Amino acid sequence: MTKPEPTTTQTGAPVASDEYSLSVGADGPIVLHDVYLVEKLAQFNRERIPERIVHAKGGGAFGSFEVLGDVSAYTKAKVFQPGQLTGLLARFSTVAGEQGSPDTWRDVRGFALKFYTADGNFDIVGNNTPVFFIRDGIKFPDFIHSQKRLPGSHLRDLDMQWDFWTLSPETAHQVAYLMGDRGLPQDWRHMNGYGSHTYQWINAEGERFWVKYHFVSDQGTKEMSAETADQLAGSDADHHIRDLYEAIERGEYPSWTMYVQIMGYQEAKDYHFNPFDLTKVWPFQDYPRVLVGRFTLNRNPENYFAQIEQAAFAPSNLVPGTGISPDKMLLARMFSYADAHRYRVGSNFAELPVNAPQSPVNSYTRDGASRHTVHPASAPVYAPNSFGGPVADAELASEPRGWESDGEMVRAAATLHADDDDFSQASALVGGVFSPEQRARLVKTLTGQYQGLSVAVIKENFFRYWEKIDPEIAAQVRAAVGA
Repeated sequence: MTKPEPTTTQTGAPVASDEYSLSVGADGPIVLHDVYLVEKLAQFNRERIPERIVHAKGGGAFGSFEVLGDVSAYTKAKVFQPGQLTGLLARFSTVAGEQGSPDTWRDVRGFALKFYTADGNFDIVGNNTPVFFIRDGIKFPDFIHSQKRLPGSHLRDLDMQWDFWTLSPETAHQVAYLMGDRGLPQDWRHMNGYGSHTYQWINAEGERFWVKYHFVSDQGTKEMSAETADQLAGSDADHHIRDLYEAIERGEYPSWTMYVQIMGYQEAKDYHFNPFDLTKVWPFQDYPRVLVGRFTLNRNPENYFAQIEQAAFAPSNLVPGTGISPDKMLLARMFSYADAHRYRVGSNFAELPVNAPQSPVNSYTRDGASRHTVHPASAPVYAPNSFGGPVADAELASEPRGWESDGEMVRAAATLHADDDDFSQASALVGGVFSPEQRARLVKTLTGQYQGLSVAVIKENFFRYWEKIDPEIAAQVRAAVGA
């Protein structure tokens, strides 16, 4: 029989024993200079990096994106040119739950994509809803705090959640989605995804367009009942992770068709509501969806920690032909996501295989924790230099010109458009899109939510909030709880 390879330390030195620590006699104290024992325990203590503050619980897979349409008139991004095939990584998640929380809690689901393009990594970081709870990044920590746990009891608290929502009327549209069927998707394969924000595209002539990304599940969309979700939370807390992994193992590769809505650059100035407001959707009758392509997930991760837990997505990962918009939430995320990765994974997170681009990297950044890429000692480490180091190329980068803005510096929401209100789109969703059966389920869900409240002023604010969204729904909930 072939002799097995020896166990070694992380520096490659052979280890004397896998079973016994070095001790003073067989029953004596262990010694600090047992190098392998210390290394093994120290590494074990560091097996987990800090979990994500948001989107902590999730899973994902690898696949490819194929362009099926022709949007070259709107963007010169190589990833979206006709016939292009690009590798990608997708990660799905819950928003509020921690690592060990059930997949089937009522929550928004994260929907993040990393395209490994010829011009560097391009990320779209969105959700399974086309809107979000807030429109200004300064409120994001407060929103997330309200969805987490109380500092004293360490329990989740409906009073805290609904207090924030009812005092922040811009949340109405997203809360209507969350309390409806979309808050409980059957699994990740049967839900749509959205970039949610408004982004910018730039074509080869330098023309600019505003776009919204849509990813429509080719499996169709399916939701589960609250009763099924509760049952699975206890019997199979990893239901969504398991479903995706096992489907791919069976060869049932899920796919999503990508569309964009496209708005002319000048049209945004006179549209009837602020098109950069993350709490709003663009009506399809004004901006129909345009086919871009399809992505298919066909390969499970070989190591969850290395390829999913350490994966770092950020909307600041852009490529030539793409850009951002005046969306205040997006502008805040341009800083916060990459900064979170530097804290959570390390300052050189982009060097990890799952995050490393498949295009060349020529950067003057240096050092920092876990730096392992080694450049020749003669390579210059500053710019400009006289030693042949890389030089910025404005034409190749084609940095978007951004947008025009003029006015005093203020702290305020944009109210320049006729329909910049908080409740009209939420009302249209609940009153005009939800079926009678969906409205009945909404009443049942809201009744349960109300019964979990304990503070009188929050209870009354709850009804005022829903009366502005849909008076009939609010009345039915009042009747159901006897309020």
